[in-house]
Amino acid sequence: MNGEPWQLQMVKRSLKKREKLKLLEKHLDIKPTDVVLDLGSAQGILSYFLRKKGGLWVSADLDFVNCKTSLDLLNSHVVQLGADGLPFKDKSFDKVVSLDYLEHLDNDLGCLEEINRILKKDGELLLATPRTGRVFILHKLRPFLGMKLEFYGHKREGYSLKNLKKKLDRSGFSPTQHKSFSRFFSEFLELLLNFLYIKLYRPKDPIGLRDGHIRPTTSDEFSSRKKAFRMYSYIYPFVWLITRLDNIFFFQRGYGLLVWAKKK
Repeated sequence: MNGEPWQLQMVKRSLKKREKLKLLEKHLDIKPTDVVLDLGSAQGILSYFLRKKGGLWVSADLDFVNCKTSLDLLNSHVVQLGADGLPFKDKSFDKVVSLDYLEHLDNDLGCLEEINRILKKDGELLLATPRTGRVFILHKLRPFLGMKLEFYGHKREGYSLKNLKKKLDRSGFSPTQHKSFSRFFSEFLELLLNFLYIKLYRPKDPIGLRDGHIRPTTSDEFSSRKKAFRMYSYIYPFVWLITRLDNIFFFQRGYGLLVWAKKK
């Protein structure tokens, strides 16, 4: 553990990221010649694994701190985004992967239109967002725990599948398939862990990051929380076992949504 990058130590003890990575490993096809944008790469954790699938990857995020942290892990092809548009030429990419990014933006439709612009003909988009709707009771629990959207850096709770498909259609995409992930027990435990982190470890003057502040965001911050992380590592196998209850109640809808779409 000592010599391993801190981001990879974290992902090994993550609930949702591990599940998301399994889905991406199984369902995301990348050709060796593909040029792919990871839009909203945060601290570079998912980018690290996505790049192993081949192709040429560019990782991009709005925050300088995130980009610097990503570069330490990824070594190259990391871009800081500006406030207006995407700094890439028309038809630059074969695919765009945007994981947990759209819900952080004021102008989500404008972002989708920009993604359409930079994709080549028949280019593909993969989105991951939180899923909302009447049956998602944990969304209603968050306010009672004091878990504000700003802690996550969210501008909105998430999207229903219907709403997201409408936005994709308006911005020039045809949705092709979708999958859900992070069912009740996984999402509940993730919420509980986020709540404990916010209450016990969130800095008094947190950096205003696009993706919020519900986990360490720099090497120094991770180091300062190392004792707590070690304690969590001891109980993680039991936490993970509880999430396996989702396999019994497989009929639940997941709180996370993956949607594939093709440029029209």
